[in-house]
Amino acid sequence: MGAQRGPLAAVADFASRWFAVLVLAGGLVGLVLPDQTATLAGHVPLLLGVIMFGMGLTLRPADFALVLRRPWAVLLGLCAQFLIMPLTAVAVSWVFGLSGLLLTGMVLVGCAPGGTASNVIVYLSRGDVALSVTLTSVATMLAPVLTPLLVLWLAGSDLPVGFLDLFSSIVQVVLLPVSAGIVVRVLAGRHVEKVLPYLPLVSVTGIVVVVAAIVGANADSVISSGILLVAAVITHNGLGLLLGYFAAKAARLDESACRAVSVEVGMQNSGLSASLATAHFAPLAALPAALFSVWHNVSGSMLASYWAKRPTRKPRRISRRT
Repeated sequence: MGAQRGPLAAVADFASRWFAVLVLAGGLVGLVLPDQTATLAGHVPLLLGVIMFGMGLTLRPADFALVLRRPWAVLLGLCAQFLIMPLTAVAVSWVFGLSGLLLTGMVLVGCAPGGTASNVIVYLSRGDVALSVTLTSVATMLAPVLTPLLVLWLAGSDLPVGFLDLFSSIVQVVLLPVSAGIVVRVLAGRHVEKVLPYLPLVSVTGIVVVVAAIVGANADSVISSGILLVAAVITHNGLGLLLGYFAAKAARLDESACRAVSVEVGMQNSGLSASLATAHFAPLAALPAALFSVWHNVSGSMLASYWAKRPTRKPRRISRRT
């Protein structure tokens, strides 16, 4: 008989299952109680660091071995991640007439690595989970260099922040916590295994609070430009999922790998985008990240439901001789 699961594990399961709904609820709370939730905006980097540490605890050095075994699939996924979403962010912003801090926020979302929930969505989609974990891990490690370069290139050289400032922020809130989590997993693996079932609760709680804080700090902007910005965010996410899938198809990856690349490209680490926006720009620049955090979990869940009903391999036809 397996070990009996406690109430906390049941709460963690509930949080994972209803992630999208909880994030949406967080956004609504921020809209209804803007003054109270806006005070949490300054804690976004700390919350993201905790989330990233939890992500590190789920990783092992073996998760990076796929780079050597399937370099083409990993390279294709990384190129799609750091090309499709950043360039699409600029194109979508131009189409919807977004400028200033909203343009900066869209670019920040586009230049972030894959989101922390992407691995779960790939699993539910019958996708290549090993490839998904590898892409998330490697993209996160590359983010301190690639994200600042892409942001400064696409959002304009006149931004009030330099490469080293963005690099330092990402190292502090992403690279160091993730690396610390990996080290703790290596040194205390058996103890970490006991807390792994509860980590989704930490991640979900952190993301919900981040979304509530950002929406609360921008409640007026959400009301005034909400429909236009929501449409831009939905378009950005949809194009990422679509173009990521067909980029993998064009590279002749199998169906399960195509699903993994699609999700990795379309689901961004919007928490990192929000953290960078609040630390170096203004709360308004974090608004696209907050809305993206809500929507990409909704779209990811819907896509997973669609793909879960469709096998990744076509059944073989049995030929009959007449």
